[in-house]
Amino acid sequence: MNNFEFFNPVKIIFGKDQLLKLSAQIPENKRVLMIYGGGSILKNGVHAAIKKSLNGYTMVEFKGIEPNPKYETVMKAVELIKTEKIDFILAVGGGSVIDATKFIAAAALYREGDPWDILAKHKHVNAALPFGVVLTLPATGSEMNSGAVITRETTHEKLSFMSPLTFPQFSFLLPDAAATLPQRQVANGVVDAFMHVMEQYMTYPANAPLQDRFAESILQTLVEEGPKAYANPANYEAMSNLMWSATMALNGLIGSGVPQDWAVHMIGHELTAQFGIDHARTLAIIAPNHYSYNLESKKEKLVQFGERIWGITTGTPEEKAKAAIKRTVEFFHSLDVATKLSDYTDVYKGTAQKISSRFTERGWNGLGERQAITPSDVEKIVEMSY
Repeated sequence: MNNFEFFNPVKIIFGKDQLLKLSAQIPENKRVLMIYGGGSILKNGVHAAIKKSLNGYTMVEFKGIEPNPKYETVMKAVELIKTEKIDFILAVGGGSVIDATKFIAAAALYREGDPWDILAKHKHVNAALPFGVVLTLPATGSEMNSGAVITRETTHEKLSFMSPLTFPQFSFLLPDAAATLPQRQVANGVVDAFMHVMEQYMTYPANAPLQDRFAESILQTLVEEGPKAYANPANYEAMSNLMWSATMALNGLIGSGVPQDWAVHMIGHELTAQFGIDHARTLAIIAPNHYSYNLESKKEKLVQFGERIWGITTGTPEEKAKAAIKRTVEFFHSLDVATKLSDYTDVYKGTAQKISSRFTERGWNGLGERQAITPSDVEKIVEMSY
């Protein structure tokens, strides 16, 4: 196992009727900006419950965060914060709203130039407004980490940042609020959480059996409970297990002391930026081909994954590895998640070359757990994904 530091200060409040405790988490003198997306919280009762719990607080609302939060949108919220003298933010919704809030919290206090530099130039975040989360959609794990991803529409870029100052102070996890989610969003949540685990697990053995078992337990739970939640989002027990799995998939625990990949995410972000494809679905497009292309370097973990998650016990190591990839694709398909770029767009020709060129321009010359995946390799992986 590698050396590591693990820090996670987020208070989790999980389950039904928990919003009664919301006012106890925010000092009474705070001016609160509530940020949310398309308005589902107005229909599922969450908005009303928050307003009731925070009765007496000065509250301002910002609606309209997109599924892939846009820089152009979040900067409007930054201006609202300055105008209304906001000093606490409440993110209500899924990972996109939470990601947007993290950037807004940092950008609102950024004094060193253009806030986009936090993403494009990895400028240090020296201050951020405090914020909390009310999670209504399981997927990204953003409710218990400090990272965020933002898209700039004008340049078709999707970039990430993280800072110790952008951990939520608290996160309410409400499985019952996800009962009315469309099946597509539930499927995205299952795939997103699954791939978060895979990015920290599907690398090479690092003599970290406990971390492997943590990761495998999340994967197995997603395989067992994900389809139940997909079939019936109102299945509270299944949705609870899905939501907690998604949170645990990316709160820093399973990645401590082990090599991590993240090439799938880096490539997938480009597909979202160019075509607007759901984040989780870009991961499902890239991952099988990434693993196939890098079969030799990932073979040991693919075999372990196949044996422990899919029960593949016969064949040579190479056959087991390939079978594990095939079973993963079949799992995605069982959730009606397509795994080819051509399933989403007819104008995919040239995409591989464009992404490869962008990575070269950014100096991203070594992706993956061994930093050995070049822009040329990226081009081939994307071409395999057509």
